[in-house]
Amino acid sequence: MSNNKYSRRKFIGQASCAAIGSTTLFNTLLNLKAINALALSNSALDPGYKALVCINLSGGNDSFNMLVPMINSEYNVYKSVRSNLALSKEDLLKLRITNQPNKEYGLHPSMPELQKMIDSTEAAIIANVGTILAPTTKDDFYNNKVPLPLGLFSHSDQSAHWQTGIPQSRTNIGWGGRMSDLIHDMNSNDKISMNISLEGTNYFETGNELVEYVVDPRNGAIGIDGYRPGMYDIFNINKAAGIDSILNQTHKDIFKKTYIDLLVNSRDGQLQFADALDTFPDSKLTTQFSDNNFSRSLQMITRIIALHETLGFKRQIFYVNVSGWDHHDEVLNTQAEMLRMVSQGLNEFNQALKEIKLFNQVTTFNISEFGRTLTSNGNGSDHAWGGNCFVMGGAVSGAKMFGKYPSLDLNSNLNVYEGSIIPTTPVDLYFADLALWMGVPKSELSYVLPNIGTFYDVNSSNKPLGIFK
Repeated sequence: MSNNKYSRRKFIGQASCAAIGSTTLFNTLLNLKAINALALSNSALDPGYKALVCINLSGGNDSFNMLVPMINSEYNVYKSVRSNLALSKEDLLKLRITNQPNKEYGLHPSMPELQKMIDSTEAAIIANVGTILAPTTKDDFYNNKVPLPLGLFSHSDQSAHWQTGIPQSRTNIGWGGRMSDLIHDMNSNDKISMNISLEGTNYFETGNELVEYVVDPRNGAIGIDGYRPGMYDIFNINKAAGIDSILNQTHKDIFKKTYIDLLVNSRDGQLQFADALDTFPDSKLTTQFSDNNFSRSLQMITRIIALHETLGFKRQIFYVNVSGWDHHDEVLNTQAEMLRMVSQGLNEFNQALKEIKLFNQVTTFNISEFGRTLTSNGNGSDHAWGGNCFVMGGAVSGAKMFGKYPSLDLNSNLNVYEGSIIPTTPVDLYFADLALWMGVPKSELSYVLPNIGTFYDVNSSNKPLGIFK
């Protein structure tokens, strides 16, 4: 069984040849527990449409400059520890956080749009979140009293851990993929995956049953070059006919047949997807999106979400990667520009989702493999651990902070290696709220997030973090 699974994964190359969606062979590789969960999920899912949009700020966002304490005593600690990286208190955008009495927090001055969304209860903050295997203190860390994530402070490992939800080992199956294994049967479309990536292959959306459907942020469906029968000149019509002739051949060899089946599925999905997008061009949206890949990705996602009924989807998961956050140098200037782009793009997406009347059905959240050191390396910051994230959507219990913002004092019980903060909000709780909102039964959270039992009793009536209303 395991050799077949490996061969299949290696054979299809994670299906990155653009539009391959649901796989057509070896479906029994999904374990019996997941099959049982899939049946259970049918009666537990909300009948309305829902979508998750994952925004990966890859490279490690310096999020203790994205969110800064403003009470004088706490700000003074921040200013002392961050030294030349500290932001002026007068420049910070004060937030209306309703569940943090006697506390004040400010957002980075480049993010007025996100400030407005938080203050208007359309977005919230997740504080000091990261990958941990057990509640951890400085003493635990230095004396090896608890297990630690594999490859801590490593880009590749921590990026994978955030996307897979399994920080104790290396795997190519993501928590978004495992979630889709359980709930994809809500969708009537078996040619296009419910997991749509605007940035190629990723761990997050890779499941045992599904892989991502890759879409270009500006051009939409990616498929065989020139393959749109009847749409182009005689050369392309003949080209399409030749391709169809190849794909329509039958093969007895199991690998040849699997390969052809995947290509046929890809071709059919591409045509269906492209034809649907043609009916909802950019011009149908009055919301104006900025001309950068992040905003264009969100614009494309808006169009796809608007077409969910046409395409046969009740549940969808989207992935957008924004790279370039590894600011070992020039963190102040570079991060300011990038946070401005993110904030503006989120606001555009917010407005567009309201325009298509689906803002309440879409939750947008961010991940980043780690926060960065509080201490300066001279002109930037280095790899660290815990950080802060945001979540946005009409279903979100906004104007709140979930988790606890840590003390930034270098002598605190959570501060290791001179400025790396130990997370106190495990990613498991963050992601569990998102999975439950999408319709995963509590009884199956341990399939999606294998470590959830360490931090949350699935039999509890309480929500993991309580992100949603």
